[in-house]
Amino acid sequence: MTPSLRKPDWLRAKLPSGPAYQATRQLVEDNKLHTVCQSAQCPNIGECWSRGTATVMILGNICTRSCNFCAIQNGRPTEIDLGEPARVADAIQKMGLKYCVITSVARDDLKDGGASVWAATIRASKYKNPTCAIEVLVPDFKGNLDQVDIVLDAKPDIFNHNVETIERLQRPLRVQARYDRSRSVLRHAKSRGFTTKTGLMLGVGETTAEVEQCLRDLATDKIDILTIGQYLQPTPQHWKIDRWAPPEEFKHLKDYALSIGFGVVESGPLVRSSYHADEQSTKYTGSEHLNTANTLANA
Repeated sequence: MTPSLRKPDWLRAKLPSGPAYQATRQLVEDNKLHTVCQSAQCPNIGECWSRGTATVMILGNICTRSCNFCAIQNGRPTEIDLGEPARVADAIQKMGLKYCVITSVARDDLKDGGASVWAATIRASKYKNPTCAIEVLVPDFKGNLDQVDIVLDAKPDIFNHNVETIERLQRPLRVQARYDRSRSVLRHAKSRGFTTKTGLMLGVGETTAEVEQCLRDLATDKIDILTIGQYLQPTPQHWKIDRWAPPEEFKHLKDYALSIGFGVVESGPLVRSSYHADEQSTKYTGSEHLNTANTLANA
């Protein structure tokens, strides 16, 4: 299909506006934070920032990977900001949050892939905000499980890593990532007793049969929470949209995923990995600790 084709009605998102949106934007700017909402051009930024929610992105806003679907700038990253963990913790406190999602760019330039900064951010956030649950959306650390353990040892509440697409399209879309490597990272977190989560996008050239096979793979890995959304092409230079997946396809995949063992599935055209993440976690755990409308979680 051509990118100029009109988006279907089910892909209409709320435009950024209103005092709550401006307040969230001001807090992000005042604390000199990066958000994946901005860097990845999330279509839900209007809705979620108006709810007082956003996803913090640590380790800068320049990624060492060159995924063909992602809007985040790639290239040579800046130096590590040692004050970032404290600023993230301060932002959580100022908003009175009970649930926070933190993600990052890939930092293959660093000896530990940024794992030590991840751990420092989680620990600082939990120390200053002991009642706030922390969900992490991490890169694959090139499959280095020792680096994954550095993150896990800081004890996040939810461990999220996205496989993004079916096995056949991994190399053309994710370039430096690998399907089996992503699965091994998720399996490792699960083996240590963590609640695990992953996400897929539709409209990049996959077939329904291939998506169902991917879901069976992930069910075998005992993934707890799954998100499925529509791919949106960030620029003409990025991977072209193959099709607009209709709402009934998202419903079918949700029903199928639940039938093969996933605990919670959020599936819809505008769903993104951290979209209403607090609600997904509450559905899975049934914990009052995670049941709150105040979250720093979107994308």
